[in-house]
Amino acid sequence: MLRSLADQFETSSAKYAAANGIERDADWFLLKLQEEVGELTQAWNRLTGRGRRRERTQEELDRDLADETADLLGHILLFARRNDIDLAAAIERKWRFQPAQTPEA
Repeated sequence: MLRSLADQFETSSAKYAAANGIERDADWFLLKLQEEVGELTQAWNRLTGRGRRRERTQEELDRDLADETADLLGHILLFARRNDIDLAAAIERKWRFQPAQTPEA
């Protein structure tokens, strides 16, 4: 599931980069993660009253938080894909998740 989602993000990101003349080298993937963390933090600060709301409605603030969270997830998946990280295996190992069990018939 994560690999398929990462592939979708890759297609979208590659199209965007090509259309805007952006070179996605190894550093770009990490720098974009940092940028997206900053944008998520900014959305959180606005939502929680720690930053200027800029006349945004509650609905817009909620949507901004969701959108920036989606951006961050996308860039995490892109970073993992670029660096050949098996994110599903790493999550199971790091978070001590049990491998998915197939129900018996």
